[in-house]
Amino acid sequence: MLERITKPEQVKQLNFEELSVLAAEVRERIIEVTSINGGHVASSLGATDFIIALLKVFDPLVDQIVFDVGHQTYAYKILTERNNHFDTLRTFGGISGFPNIFESPFDAFSVGHASTSISAALGITVSKALQGIHGQVIAVLGDGALTGGLAFEALNHAGHLQKDLIVILNDNKMSISRNVGALHRYMSNVLTSKSYNVVKNQIWDKTQRLSDKYKKPIIYGARKIEESIMNVFVPNIIFEDLGFKYIGPIDGHDIPYLCKIFMSVKENLRGPVFIHLVTKKGKGLAYAENNALKFHGIASYSYLTGETDAVHGASWSTVFGEKINALAEQDNKIVAITAAMADGTGLSKYSEKYEERFFDVGIAEAHAVTLAAGLAIKGLKPFVAVYSTFLQRAFDQILHDVALQKLPVIFCIDRAGIVGEDGATHHGVFDLSYLQLVPGLVIIAPAFAEELEQAMEWASLYSEGPVVLRYPRGFAPLKKASTMALPNTFSISLGVGEVWREGNFIAISGVGHSFSIACELFTMIHAKYPDLSIQLINPLFIKPYDRVVYDKVYSKCKYHLVIEENSQIGGFASRLCLDYHLSDCKTIPFGIPDIFLSHGKTELLREQIALSGELIFAKIGNILESNPEI
Repeated sequence: MLERITKPEQVKQLNFEELSVLAAEVRERIIEVTSINGGHVASSLGATDFIIALLKVFDPLVDQIVFDVGHQTYAYKILTERNNHFDTLRTFGGISGFPNIFESPFDAFSVGHASTSISAALGITVSKALQGIHGQVIAVLGDGALTGGLAFEALNHAGHLQKDLIVILNDNKMSISRNVGALHRYMSNVLTSKSYNVVKNQIWDKTQRLSDKYKKPIIYGARKIEESIMNVFVPNIIFEDLGFKYIGPIDGHDIPYLCKIFMSVKENLRGPVFIHLVTKKGKGLAYAENNALKFHGIASYSYLTGETDAVHGASWSTVFGEKINALAEQDNKIVAITAAMADGTGLSKYSEKYEERFFDVGIAEAHAVTLAAGLAIKGLKPFVAVYSTFLQRAFDQILHDVALQKLPVIFCIDRAGIVGEDGATHHGVFDLSYLQLVPGLVIIAPAFAEELEQAMEWASLYSEGPVVLRYPRGFAPLKKASTMALPNTFSISLGVGEVWREGNFIAISGVGHSFSIACELFTMIHAKYPDLSIQLINPLFIKPYDRVVYDKVYSKCKYHLVIEENSQIGGFASRLCLDYHLSDCKTIPFGIPDIFLSHGKTELLREQIALSGELIFAKIGNILESNPEI
């Protein structure tokens, strides 16, 4: 059946039995592709049924559907003319893992960070109303997105404006409770029925003609009666108080009933409507249902067993997690904060062992940072574990609530740099640019697992202000395993970097993960030009950086190559250019150009922007050949 559905309007022509078959085939397609490409499996499997119901009732080119984050959208992509290309999901040049307005006219809004759908949908609603454009607007968000303040800001404004807007909550954290039963189905039918709303509107219109003396008590009494009835069945009356008509909870896998509710809302209700669906994350894939956390976002896996490929070596997140456990055992002032990323950031074991000193604030990064400020101001040592791309949402709090007060908050920024298949919204390539401008903020970019451990220990004792530890996705190399390792031991000192090789013609600095590229480049240059004087530097501290080391570089070298997985605008190289602009030594930056980098394998993305030892070596050929010593 899926092979015959080439356009979303064909979904409207199917009966309920055929829609059920279609749902099963869509799930098979999702599993088939994600088992090879990886992706956000569990959420998309759970959303399949209500997405089919949406396409049965609404026209996505007329009735814009705005998704939150996009973890739920694989079924939508498959059924909106992208099934033939779905094999390219999350691959370079292929289909994005998130809604993207440049990919398809069916994607109403590009998203990647949570809690944005209601704001965007409300904007589209107002825009259509002002221009007289026909059609509904539907915002679809997951329950986790409601922990973000932006969602509630939008709900508040939407309730105030009273424009026609449908908000669908995909609640996949709770089981199908007794609320999703015969009584509540009856209440949902009543509240969306034409007859009920006609009578209600007629009573409302006639009440408006009365004087305030009689009108206000009648309206108040009627609302309280309806609210009392709803409170018997509905646990989320807050949405009614915000100005929405609340419908639910509803079984998000009952396609016939979903279609009936969606159609009733479309035809009979005006103003903002909140539809609460309850779904099973990972539905249709047993091991995803049993381990939804693992299958929220996963690499390729076995179709039959759900097992992923064995990996070797510890990830940066694992190194962080093990070290903070060790530190917390010795220091009871250490607390940990995350924004719905306990597992991803390596805090799962910590959350179990030190439950009273662990705080998962949900998808609320701004709150996480100011919470940390409050903890720090009274003497605790908060470690805020967060992905680089999500910390962007809390810049004001970093600047005003933490740095301005010189509070010793430790930001452990995971996924810094290119992250791969999640693409433009998730690459952590802007943090150095927006963090370097914050006065008093210390930034450390470890290149090895041991350096992260040392930096965490040093930061836990540093009391002069906030510290940022920046490290990438993937596996942390061991310094002791490096073929170029220094013979002496190294301990962390504020603003002190490492010079691995001395030289006076060309210097190479590699920031954090990029130090491995710097080593690769050094080896290539040295192999071809063994007599060339090359300096190799692991900066470690980005702010404040090692002035002693770089004063020497800019006084004796002709060229300084700076390699970093950050935007070239505002990155480490940019800072050095500013500070040493009068030097005869020329800084040559290698980083992320002024673009939004696409999705794909990290190695391929680095090749696209010439961020590898081999490609940098090719680009600096003229510089090397110009050396009079050769």
